[in-house]
Amino acid sequence: MMDSRIILPVLLFVFGLATVLAQTSAPGQACELKNGTSCEECLKNVSCLWCITKKSCVTYPVKTILPPHALCPLNDARWGLCWMNFQALIITMAVVGGIIIIAFLICLFCCCKCENFGSKRFEAKMQRQANKTKTKQEERKAEMKQRHEEIRNKYGLRGPNPYSKFS
Repeated sequence: MMDSRIILPVLLFVFGLATVLAQTSAPGQACELKNGTSCEECLKNVSCLWCITKKSCVTYPVKTILPPHALCPLNDARWGLCWMNFQALIITMAVVGGIIIIAFLICLFCCCKCENFGSKRFEAKMQRQANKTKTKQEERKAEMKQRHEEIRNKYGLRGPNPYSKFS
């Protein structure tokens, strides 16, 4: 089971990013007005980014997705949660994304393998049915041959075929 310390930041990042991208007109100076306050106070607004080294609250640069190093180093940038830096958030998201992709590929492989296994079983079943049909056909052929022999014996046609000299 995944740890809530991993899931919570990922969910906060996804929902926060969706909220930031959904905002069409964010107030330009709302974050800068919270300079000198605390990280918690700054991050109440999802469009704000707290930089620990500068102790400043800045508007999140939506166009660059990740804040540039000149604005705030990733190690010191906080967004969504004060205790989770961007570097840890990126690593966590990469690991979770990798696990999801690997799990998807494993599921895809297992499904294809099971499907192949099913088709091999189907082919084996069809082969058994074909063998049964062939066996029954051979038995009927043998019975017909035996019946013909009995008829030949009954009517005295056992000897050489009189028409063989024409062929």
